Parts: sequence; C-alpha cells; structure tokens
Amino acid sequence: MSESVSTFQNPAGTWSQAVYDVLRAEDVRLVPFVPDGGHRGLIERCQADPEMRAVTLTTEEEGVALAAGAWVGGVRSVLLMQSSGVGNCVNMLSLLKTCQMPFVTLVTMRGEWGEFNPWQVPMGQATPEVLRAMGVLVQRVDDPELLPGEVNAALRLAYSTYSPVAVLLSQKLLGAKTFGGSK
Repeated sequence: MSESVSTFQNPAGTWSQAVYDVLRAEDVRLVPFVPDGGHRGLIERCQADPEMRAVTLTTEEEGVALAAGAWVGGVRSVLLMQSSGVGNCVNMLSLLKTCQMPFVTLVTMRGEWGEFNPWQVPMGQATPEVLRAMGVLVQRVDDPELLPGEVNAALRLAYSTYSPVAVLLSQKLLGAKTFGGSK
C-alpha cells in the first residue's frame, strides 16, 4: 500500500489480531475490502488465511453486493471500508434493509479527531447519519480493547436479526493519519 500511515495506527497489530480471531470464531469466510491503511493488519491476516477469502474491490458498493450474494450462498462476510466509502455505497445499502439481509461492515473513520485532510471532513462527519438513514445499525468504538467484543456483538446482531450493522472504528482508536510523515 502506498498510502502514508502514521506509526501509531495499530503498530503492533494488537486489535487486528483480536478482530481476526473474532471473524474466525464466528465463521466469517469472505472479507471484501477497498485497500485502507487503517485496516491493513486485518487485511493481511485475512489474506494469509487459506480458509478465508479476502477480495480487493474497486469500489465499496461492490462489497455490499458481494456480501449479499455470499449470504444467499450460505457464507458469512464482513466488508472493510473507510468512512469516505460509505458515500460510495448509499444506494446499495438500501438493498440490505429492504431484503432483510444480514450485513456487517467495519468502517475506519476519517474526518474527525486529528484529521489533516479537509476533503475527509464532510463525509466523515456525515457517516453515522448516512448509515442510519439507510437502515444500518451503528456501533462506534473508541477503545481498541473493546473492539473485538463490539465486532462479535455486531456479527451476532446482524446474523440473528437479519439486520445491517456498521462498526465505526474512530480516528482516535486508529490514530490520525499524517501527510508524508509531517505532524
């Protein structure tokens, strides 16, 4: 990945290993993603697992359709995306509520705490409301120690009640990105 990532974004991979363990325990076998530095450790773990399929997408809305198709075929999935990607898949999110399909997405947040890029702010600030407007249940996590439990709860909620659920990984949890290593 060519994107600059600050050194304090999950440097030891602690939460990504714990979240990966939850995905395995809950029988998630498909992980579509648009490459993102915040999800890097989790993506690498999923790619290394021969029993899990990590699929690189060109746009986030493909991931919604892929997750829906996987569920119809009996496979659990989790879509990984950044908050800016939520804006790219608004219309596809309507499919989930209308068709009562379980869906889980882990969204790395931008445009909030410590953001340097003004382009990220509008969509980052609107992300929770956009998801709720499309019928997606929203869980937000600021503490990395709570993240595995939140992901587990999201999977149980989605697959037990046929609901779409988004877990927002706050920028405070991830650490603010920097431009070219500047502070």
